[in-house]
Amino acid sequence: MAGNIVLITFAVIILLILATSIRIVPQAQAYVVERLGGYQATWNVGLHLKVPFIDRVAKRVLLKEQVVDFAPQPVITKDNVTMKIDTVIFFQITDPKLFAYGVERPIMAIENLTATTLRNIIGDLELDQTLTSREVINTKMRVSLDVATDPWGIKVNRVELKNIIPPAAIQDAMEKQMKAERERREAILRAEGEKTSTILVAEGKKESVILEAEAEKAAAILRAEAHKEATIREAEGEAQAILALQQANADGIRFLNEAAPGNAVLQLKSLEAFAKAADGKATKIIIPSEIQGIAGLAKSLVEVGKEE
Repeated sequence: MAGNIVLITFAVIILLILATSIRIVPQAQAYVVERLGGYQATWNVGLHLKVPFIDRVAKRVLLKEQVVDFAPQPVITKDNVTMKIDTVIFFQITDPKLFAYGVERPIMAIENLTATTLRNIIGDLELDQTLTSREVINTKMRVSLDVATDPWGIKVNRVELKNIIPPAAIQDAMEKQMKAERERREAILRAEGEKTSTILVAEGKKESVILEAEAEKAAAILRAEAHKEATIREAEGEAQAILALQQANADGIRFLNEAAPGNAVLQLKSLEAFAKAADGKATKIIIPSEIQGIAGLAKSLVEVGKEE
C-alpha cells in the first residue's frame, strides 16, 4: 500500500513537472528563455518544451505595434519662447533579445530620448516655424528616435506632435493676429465681390446698349428697305399710268385719223352746202379764202343768214 502511494505521488510530480515544462507561445508574442541565468533562445508562436529547473522564461515580449502618449514637455524656441509640446510615439519590438537585455525600462528611456530630441529640434526653429512645421518635426524626430532605439530592438514607426501649447500672452497675440487676418480677408472678399458685381452690371449695360443699337440698326434697315420698295412701287405705278395715258392718246389720235375725211372731201362738201343754200336765189355768199376749218364755214353761214 505504501509503495502504491509513493508511485502515485511520483507520477503526479512527474506530470506537474511536465506540465510546467510545456509552453505555448500565443500569436504576436515572443518568449525570451534563459538557461542557468544565461540567454538560451527566443520562442516564437507555437508549442515549446523547456528543461525543468534549468530553463526559465525570462521575458514575455509583445510584438504588436504599441502607442505611448507622453506628457507635455517644456521646450524653448530659437526666439526664446517657452512652450509645451506633448508627443505620441508608435513603436514596435523587432528583436525580443535586444529588447530584454538592451536597456532597463525601455519605455522610460524612449520618453527621455523623445524629450531631448524634441528640445534639440525646436531649439533650431522660431515660433512661427514651430507652429507650421509639424510634419518636418515629426519626420526628424522619427529618424532620430529610430536610430537611437535600434540597439534596443525597437523600431519607431511614427512620431506625432499631439499639442503645441504656447504661453498665454502668445496665444492672445495669435488670436488678435488671426482676427485681423480674418477681417482683412473679409474686406478683400467684400471688395472683390463688389468689383465683380460692378463689372457684371457694366457688362450687362454694355450688352443691353449693343443689343439696342443692333435692334435700331435692323429697324432702320427694314424701314429703308420698305421706303425703297414703296418708292419703287410708286415709280412703277406712275410709269404705268403715263404709259397708259400715252397709249390712250395714241389710240384717240389713231381713231380720229381713221374716222375724219380728207381736206379735199371737206372742201367739196362745203361747196355743195353753199350751193344748196343759194338754190338760185339772189343771195350774196362770202366764201372764205380758206375753208379748211369749220370756223370759216360757220362764219359764211352766219353771213348768209344776215342777207336773207
